[in-house]
This record gives sequence, structure tokens and C-alpha cells, in this order.
Amino acid sequence: MTSAPSVSLSWVNTVIAAAERQGVPCADLLARAGVANDRLGAPRWPVDDITRLWRAAAALTGDAAFGLNTGRQVGPGSFNVVSFILLSSSTLRSAIGQLQEYQRLISDGGRFQTLVGEQHSWLIYHPQQGSLAFSPHQVESVLAAAVCFSRWVTGRPLQPVRVQFSHGQIGPLSAYAQALGAEVQFEQAFNGLLLDNTVLDAPLPQADAELALLHRTHAAAQLAALSAPMLLSTRVEQWLTGALDGSVPGRAQAARQFGLGERAFARRLQEEGVCYADLVDGVRHALARQAVASGAEPFVRIARRLGFSEASAFNRAFRRWTGHAPGHWQQQGPVAPQTAPPAGH
Repeated sequence: MTSAPSVSLSWVNTVIAAAERQGVPCADLLARAGVANDRLGAPRWPVDDITRLWRAAAALTGDAAFGLNTGRQVGPGSFNVVSFILLSSSTLRSAIGQLQEYQRLISDGGRFQTLVGEQHSWLIYHPQQGSLAFSPHQVESVLAAAVCFSRWVTGRPLQPVRVQFSHGQIGPLSAYAQALGAEVQFEQAFNGLLLDNTVLDAPLPQADAELALLHRTHAAAQLAALSAPMLLSTRVEQWLTGALDGSVPGRAQAARQFGLGERAFARRLQEEGVCYADLVDGVRHALARQAVASGAEPFVRIARRLGFSEASAFNRAFRRWTGHAPGHWQQQGPVAPQTAPPAGH
């Protein structure tokens, strides 16, 4: 099994920087999202974690155009090695083709498709969310970033013929016009930019075939690394995130889920330096922090959903994880954990 859907830290940092420009400290953003500080040292984040980050950023900034404002301020640093491939491409159409090929290096959270017409071509974006539904800000940021990227690749203003989103309008029309430079339609069949073929096929000023080949070789090695087999413990954590629903699956049930005998399952986890009980505890911790921080559920319901026999057991566990009772931790404003939840890794 290949690695889980994830997103590069360069794109994560783009979102964090956009929130910081609006006065939201990184620590506050991570705390609201329920993400540990040390996650900033990881090269990639799970897709669901950046969805939580987007939701937190939109809430804390109060900016109805947060996604658009984030996308229109992207630069080469937002796209890591893919930026250099795009900058050395021969045409904008070629650059889009390279983006499609190396999209995973930026994010697994979506893919691009092109539909070529006689005079115009659609660049369509298909979001690919995890277990959490994407925020509309995520989708708007991608199309705004595509327009912005096209401008700095071509070295001249780009004006799409049309822009459309599958969701409804969430920000002021003036913000869409500023970020996208075209008429915008909402609640359509797909998300996309309609571009003029003459713009797509015009030679680019920084085209360099030799340099592009060098960057593609480096990018191909990174893609191969992303396809490396996933640890069993990581797969178990992902499964537990959805399986904790009123009860805790036992080790035998977990072993059957992954096609192993119980002893073989325990041995495989031990070889990775973890045990099943630690994985359960870590996932409960992460889910509990997120639920308590959101304030959307009573603590009794959270405790029941995470498989605790009674609220007092949940309170004791939460105090062990954070040093505080759930109510006190929520009232003081959750502080982002200095380390990730104890999953045994």
C-alpha cells in the first residue's frame, strides 16, 4: 500500500503565512486546528490536517475571501521543485501538463484536467478530500493560485475567459474579480478556468529544456519516494480514526481488518516500535483535542463517541494527555501541543 494522501509543507506554510499576514499567530492557528507544533517539522501533512488548518484560518481571520487572498499571493516557494519545472517550460500549456504530472509533490488533495476546444481550453480542478469535507476556501485558493502562477510564469497579466466553481459564492464579488480577473459563475458542474489557446501556446520567456529535464529528474525521485509502502502502524491509525464510534475495536478485530492473525499483527507493530494500545490512545487523544477545541459537542457525547465507558474516564484521560480537565482546557484557549499525540511512533 502506498503512502496516505498528504500535502507538502510548502503549501501548508503558504496557508500559515496568509493567516499571519492578517494578524493570526501560527501558534493560535495550530491550536484552533488541533495540530501539534512539531508537525511543522514534517515534510508533509495528512490531507485532513490541512483541511482543519483551512477551517481554522477562515474562522480566526474572519475573511470571507481568505482562500482567494491566499491563492493570489503564492510564489515559487509555494510549489517546491514543481515551481522550477513550471518556470522552465516551453509554453503555459506545457507547464500545465507538467503540473498535472507532478501535482502529488504539492498535494494529493486534488488533480487537474484539461479539456481542449478550438479557441479555448478548460483547466478543471477536481478536489480529492480525505475523511473531512474540503472548505470552499481550499478550492478557491487553488484556482486563484493557478491564475497567479500563470502570471509569473508568462511574465504578463493573465485574464481567463471565464471562471466557475461548483460551490456557492462565499466572498464579495470584488475579491473574486481581483484574484481571478474574470467573470465568475457559481454552483456549476465543476471548478475551472477557461483559457484562450493563444495564451496557452505562446512561447515562455524563461523556457530552458536542459534545466527542465534536470528538475524533472529530481521531481521523479521525489515522486518515487511518495510511493513507498506505508507503515502498518500508520494504516492502523488511519483506520482507527474512522472506527472509533462508540466503542474501541479490540486488537483481534484490528488484526482481522488487516488480514493478519493477532500474534502476527502484534509482532508487526512491535517491529515498528509501537503497540496497539498506544495507537488507540494516540488516536483518541488527537480526536478528543479536535472535538473539545471545536466546542460543537457536549463532553459526554465526545466521551461516548470515543468509546469511554463514562465521562469521568474521559476526563481522567484528557487530564493525562493535556494536564487539564476538558472544560478548563477549552476555556483557557487550547494551546497547541508541543509534541504529537502519543501514538508510539
